Amino acid sequence: MTSPLALLFPGQGSQCVGMGKGLCDASSAARSVFAEADRVLGFSLSRLCFEGPEEELKLTANTQPAILTHSVAAFRDLETRWPERLVGAAFAAGHSLGEYSAGVAAGALEFADALRLARQRGTFMQEAVPPGVGAMAAVIGLPAEEVEAACREAAGTEVVGPANFNSPEQTVIAGHAGAVTRASEACKRRGAKRVLPLAVSAPFHSALMAPARQRMKPLLEATVFRDPAIPVVTNADARVSDRGALLREALIRQIDLPVRWVETVRLLAARGVARALEIGPGNVLGGLVRRIERGIAVESHGGAQ
Repeated sequence: MTSPLALLFPGQGSQCVGMGKGLCDASSAARSVFAEADRVLGFSLSRLCFEGPEEELKLTANTQPAILTHSVAAFRDLETRWPERLVGAAFAAGHSLGEYSAGVAAGALEFADALRLARQRGTFMQEAVPPGVGAMAAVIGLPAEEVEAACREAAGTEVVGPANFNSPEQTVIAGHAGAVTRASEACKRRGAKRVLPLAVSAPFHSALMAPARQRMKPLLEATVFRDPAIPVVTNADARVSDRGALLREALIRQIDLPVRWVETVRLLAARGVARALEIGPGNVLGGLVRRIERGIAVESHGGAQ
């Protein structure tokens, strides 16, 4: 009997010129996805991905639909050329933006709708906080509860807190720039091995994203969500959701709540998952899964193309 397979979708990856080009050169199914993205968005996202300029590709409003498109293209390529690799798919999960890709792969969300939402999500998240006001940092080698305590100690009248529980050894924090700096120093005092400032354009998955959540809420509520063919494990609460309405509500809440990736992976392991397939640009999730549950073997598709 085939053990349950989890389909994992990244929220970040190799956002550099050329992303997805090798995949499209090899796959008509992938080319069709990029062509649909160009039609839906009204500009050539494919050209931006394949030719740049890189500074424009890295704008959040472009990066988010680019990653979504690459991930869905890789998934459609698998369905068409290597369907045997998807046998046993029992769960889908995505990290941050990847939850939209997971919804598409699970059949809960149309790609065109997800694409429009991703474009708006990137725009709203960028506009929620003026440049320079927010910041993010990765805390390495400090338990999550210690990171949370350091953030409470450092916050004062500002916002800072965990944004991504990525692995037992890595928690990303986000909030006001000054508070993130203070929390970073507090984490070092508590024994963090390293604290790395992240080159990001906004403090994602923090309370400062509340304006983006408010703007996304009516758009998500107006979008059709079907019950997924396979359940999706959601970011906001690391729960298995098999209803479209629950997936919509989780996507609303995840904008300004932390990504509970450690709990997500542990839940998958508890459900008997011993195999996972990371689908999309990069292989970041595979590395995180290995740090959380060594019993889950992770393969990838689309990341090197």
